[in-house]
Amino acid sequence: MRVHNLSGWEWSKTIGIGVVVAALTAAFMFAGLKTGISPLPKPLGLAFAETLFSRTLPLPIGLLFHAAWVVVFTSVYLVLFRDALTFMHAFWLAAALWLLVLVFFFPFVGWGFLGLNLSPKLIVASAVPHLLFAFILWGLCRLTFNAQPQVSAAHHSYEHSAR
Repeated sequence: MRVHNLSGWEWSKTIGIGVVVAALTAAFMFAGLKTGISPLPKPLGLAFAETLFSRTLPLPIGLLFHAAWVVVFTSVYLVLFRDALTFMHAFWLAAALWLLVLVFFFPFVGWGFLGLNLSPKLIVASAVPHLLFAFILWGLCRLTFNAQPQVSAAHHSYEHSAR
């Protein structure tokens, strides 16, 4: 594993991918909350922001926290694995973030270690969006970054002889 320097265009694509991943995972989690499938009392990004600022905040503030977090870790994935955008790299990143949620963020917002102050269901309920994060992140990065530009045979021959 090495740290990759991304070009300005690659950073733009990275941020765009992060925003899309954040929007899709937020929509999935919001649907779970609205339908009652999710045992979380509110979106974690919102609970974190409210705890941090010690006051009730509107949902868009929580969505901004979520989006920022996802964009940062989309960037981490691409900076670390630009040349190896595998599902397993995305999966292990998502697993590490899920563990961070369980042992830091849940206790920070008052839901307890592993979310056990509320319900053991939070363990699985928080794993599902992280798995979705891994799939979407991997898929969008592969689509966006693995498409090799077409190079004519003459251009390729010139580059090879210039080396």
